[in-house]
Amino acid sequence: MDIAAWQTQLRKGAAELAVLSVLGRGERYGLQLLHAVNAAGELVTEGGLYPLLSRLEKSGRIAARWDVPATGNPRKFYTLTDEGRRLAAEMRAGWIAFRTTIATIVEQEDEHGA
Repeated sequence: MDIAAWQTQLRKGAAELAVLSVLGRGERYGLQLLHAVNAAGELVTEGGLYPLLSRLEKSGRIAARWDVPATGNPRKFYTLTDEGRRLAAEMRAGWIAFRTTIATIVEQEDEHGA
């Protein structure tokens, strides 16, 4: 596996947690959500976001509503459901434990001081 493929797998694994975390801070429409998730670096593409949102909506973790203004484009807004909030909290705890474990392994010096 090359580094690019490995990084892609890391991003895919973290995308759901990132989306749920951003939605935990408030309702967003698709492009707002995309920009918020990618604010610190590209984590998810537009082509990857919408299938993820669809899957989360079908599983009852997020709810969606359409806003159709008198002028301008309609926007689909997303928000967490109670199930989504519960899942986000569990995923966050799992992420913190995983991050700690990986940091301990990766950052530990070997017996030669490297």
